[in-house]
Amino acid sequence: MNFNAETHLKNIIIPYWNSMKDDEHGGFYGFRTYDLEILKKADKGVVLHSRILWFYSNAYMTLGGEENLKNAYHAYQFIRDYCVDRQHGGVYWMMHYDGSVSDSTKNAYNQAFCIYGLSSYYKATGDKEALLLAYSLFECIETYFYDGNAYNEAYTADWRSVVESAICDQGVTASKTMNTLLHIMEAYTELYNVDLHPAVAQKLIDILEVARSRVYNPEFERLETFFDTDMKSLADIHSYGHDIEATWLLDKASDALKSGLAKGAVGAQYEARARQIIQDTAAYTSVIARKILDCAFDGEALNNECRGEISEKAGNGRAEINTERIWWVQAEAVVGFVNAWQKTGDGVYEDAAAKIADYIQNVLTDNRSGSEWFWSVTKDGAVSDHGITEPWKCPYHNGRMCIELIKRGVK
Repeated sequence: MNFNAETHLKNIIIPYWNSMKDDEHGGFYGFRTYDLEILKKADKGVVLHSRILWFYSNAYMTLGGEENLKNAYHAYQFIRDYCVDRQHGGVYWMMHYDGSVSDSTKNAYNQAFCIYGLSSYYKATGDKEALLLAYSLFECIETYFYDGNAYNEAYTADWRSVVESAICDQGVTASKTMNTLLHIMEAYTELYNVDLHPAVAQKLIDILEVARSRVYNPEFERLETFFDTDMKSLADIHSYGHDIEATWLLDKASDALKSGLAKGAVGAQYEARARQIIQDTAAYTSVIARKILDCAFDGEALNNECRGEISEKAGNGRAEINTERIWWVQAEAVVGFVNAWQKTGDGVYEDAAAKIADYIQNVLTDNRSGSEWFWSVTKDGAVSDHGITEPWKCPYHNGRMCIELIKRGVK
């Protein structure tokens, strides 16, 4: 692989995010245009800040550096002081630039990412206040969002009324989503890895079982995306980016349970279920990885998604492939294919990861001074004019890709 993860992290991603720090009002600026203008009074996403917290905490644990640690604290301070609802619990969805509440919606997805960031910050610093806050959000998710089956999406600030989730942004009104389930699992994996609490292990087992039995579609070798209250699929969509991301996140959750089993931290009554779901997960994540390699990788980059694949299989030819090369999809494809290569030893995955990393380096990375990655590039090479930073565009996917490659010895 010609792509050097450590160099890319040190020279492009970290310097860019350092420049987004808001020393006047706290946290990090919420928007930077395609023309690289920082909109200092733009709203600040809580998901954005949770991901920044995760990023700097892990950059510090991976590379060291006092500035990384200080920036992790800066993100943590903003979340702790402004984003937490001290009256009703949980964290808000969006803040104004000065830290006042812009959107008080309580999204399960948002609570999960805050747990994710807080858990890593606790691991980096030993700050037990952060760990306690993470557990308070764990309790919010389990109390308000879990319905005995999977997780509902969003509520008003006082938890009394269901509202439409920001995750349902693809023209589908859904009670539950694969995306939220996946990232709750990701958050619980991080929390369990840093504290090994049996209650978190038990929820990981539950989530992995739901993912296998209700989200994974073995006939089409994919994860379904949107669901009704009973976890019946609502849309004929194959999200290539989410599927390849899920392969390694599901494997990582299984690895956390393996570690917990070895340390006696799962709970005796759950050990048999844990062993079974670990085995089942390893089997079907390998199937998904191969499916994505075969149907979504075009030899250069990963396509975004397919709508109507089942219809195509039925013979009426309605499938529509979105070939846009979105930044986060490419980052997750690199990690997912590296994971598949290290898991199976099949060099075809290593080759795919290397080609996508080269594409990121040569096409998706914005070489203008003071920038990092474009939002997306079309198959024909046209660059999107999306903001370089906005509520969803953060150092989570691309920064995590670099950190994962370093940890896995693929530099």
